[in-house]
Amino acid sequence: MKKTLFLSIALLATLSASAQKLVSRDTYVHFFSETPVEDIEASLKDGVGLINTETKEFVFQVNIQSFTFEKALMQEHFNENYMESTKYPKGLFKGKITGDVAFSKAGTYTVKLVGTMNIHGKDRPMTIPATITVSKEGLVVLESTFIIKPTDHDVEIPSLVVTKIAKEIEVKVKSTLRAN
Repeated sequence: MKKTLFLSIALLATLSASAQKLVSRDTYVHFFSETPVEDIEASLKDGVGLINTETKEFVFQVNIQSFTFEKALMQEHFNENYMESTKYPKGLFKGKITGDVAFSKAGTYTVKLVGTMNIHGKDRPMTIPATITVSKEGLVVLESTFIIKPTDHDVEIPSLVVTKIAKEIEVKVKSTLRAN
């Protein structure tokens, strides 16, 4: 029994060690909130991403405080009043890529990212469209545009500013991943 368990663990370790992992440490994330009263946008360039090309599993993480805004006061309100970034410092999306993609073959592939998004401490299942472009040199670029609703993640918007923040926020992601 012990030998079988040991062999199973060794086999799993060998399989995961042989899988190719693609990594990004400079994933770009931009969000835009449009209302008749005011537009709000911010971006960051230091998101982290990882894709296991064998299992098609992925994880992307952002540091909430890395988002920069045009106006410092917006950034302060975003971190302190809405996102509570000292309490919830990270945003995380993990799951699996569905659809046909050949990471070893140059081309552009339309896929879906199916997983769980955690923002503001709240998990939410999500399926988002994405495009994966594999270059001849082996670079993999993942791009996606999707919608997030603050209410889905228990982000409270005070009634004083509810007309200044959209109920749906457009998010754009671009991640260039390389073999690790």
